[in-house]
Amino acid sequence: MRLNTIKPAEGSTHAKRRVGRGIGSGLGKTAGRGHKGQKSRAGGFHKVGFEGGQMPLQRRLPKRGFVSLTRDRNVEVRLSELEKLPLTEIDLLALKQAGVVAADALSAKVILSGKLTRKIALNGIGVTKGAKAAIEAAGGSIAGA
Repeated sequence: MRLNTIKPAEGSTHAKRRVGRGIGSGLGKTAGRGHKGQKSRAGGFHKVGFEGGQMPLQRRLPKRGFVSLTRDRNVEVRLSELEKLPLTEIDLLALKQAGVVAADALSAKVILSGKLTRKIALNGIGVTKGAKAAIEAAGGSIAGA
């Protein structure tokens, strides 16, 4: 293959339609824009959602719901990830330094996923019911969740 021979696949491209080039083209005279009106003119456009001065739909309907800005900064940590850590005392700072959670994480919660065979002590980290049982079964402890 040579760079000067590269072409699009057969049938994947088609010629641009040349409008306003005579009656025989099928798009002569008004060039597919119809007669008169704002949309027929150069530079004539409405902003998105404009309804001719009528109150637009997105303003007629009530605002609803809430999206938390910190939602993505609350991180889940698996038991299997804690198993791999060389530490026994684990808090949010230790998880950040180990690269298990992002540096901008606000909180972490341990979930029951994977096995834990060694004793660890969690401090200031949330824990699910199943993960708590698994940590305590391995002889670990949980403080200040």
